[in-house]
Amino acid sequence: MQIYKTQTPIASKRYWFLAFLVMLLVTIGVMILLQSIGLFLIPPLFNIPLDEMLGLFTAPSQNPKAKLALFFVQGLGSGIAFFISALIIAKFIDRADFGWKQQRARFKFTGLLTLLFIMLGGILFNALIIDWNAGIQLPKGLERIETFMRDAEDQRMLMTKFLTDFDTVIEFIVGLVVIGLLAGIGEEVFFRGVLQPKIQHYTGNAHVAVWLTAFIFSAIHIQFFGLFPRMVLGAIFGYLYLYSGSLLYPIIAHILNNSLTITLVYLGKLGVIEFDIEKTDQVPWAYALFGLILLVISLKYFKEVHHYTIQHEKLEEGL
Repeated sequence: MQIYKTQTPIASKRYWFLAFLVMLLVTIGVMILLQSIGLFLIPPLFNIPLDEMLGLFTAPSQNPKAKLALFFVQGLGSGIAFFISALIIAKFIDRADFGWKQQRARFKFTGLLTLLFIMLGGILFNALIIDWNAGIQLPKGLERIETFMRDAEDQRMLMTKFLTDFDTVIEFIVGLVVIGLLAGIGEEVFFRGVLQPKIQHYTGNAHVAVWLTAFIFSAIHIQFFGLFPRMVLGAIFGYLYLYSGSLLYPIIAHILNNSLTITLVYLGKLGVIEFDIEKTDQVPWAYALFGLILLVISLKYFKEVHHYTIQHEKLEEGL
């Protein structure tokens, strides 16, 4: 039972296209504004010359402050931008109420423990999807498209490896804050907190809302050969919100997932463990199957636990 209460005309089914168009324009506008501010502040904050600044976004740089500068812009233009966009859309356009007090009340210690099993199962099972998606080959006749997409993703991987090749503990902590904390909060408030309830309202189907939101969430990352595992992950976040009515669960799950990846990369560089972010076959089939079973059972238990809480709320409202 999601919470996003609004009665404004633009939020009605009749104006669904206008609502999504406004949502898109607001989000793009906020991202452009915050990224521009970030770019403007790079030279004075990080002492990087203007002629070198734009090159940071196209290829790895030898400048010792390059990673921190890129994280700064990414934090503003992604995580914070999604969060601010969600607040603008909710408060000034939809005039909606997130019901944060009620959402906090629905957050349970039992649910948090179950969340850990859900994420463990999801990560193990999703490793199989990652490997399958990375190996997809398009039909004959689409070789040029496939080559273009793979080249684009290889370029993005170069930047990802550059950003996550932490040279200092400070860079690692900044990576956790930007990729883990800010992305987890901003993207969940935007996608699960605003977009998912709106799609459910327009379609009348909660499962369609979860999966369509998950698809959009994955598609904006522009990685075809990572589309499906990220969509599965987004669907898990969506069901956490749908079944509990508390955004705190998907926010925590998102932060844990991103932070775990960053930590594994860092520990791999330190030589503590063996981990390669480019490898897709790091989990055996048996573990992936166990992950799927654990995911399904844990989600079912999670749903049942919060069903009683929500039913109790309805009874109290009826009184």
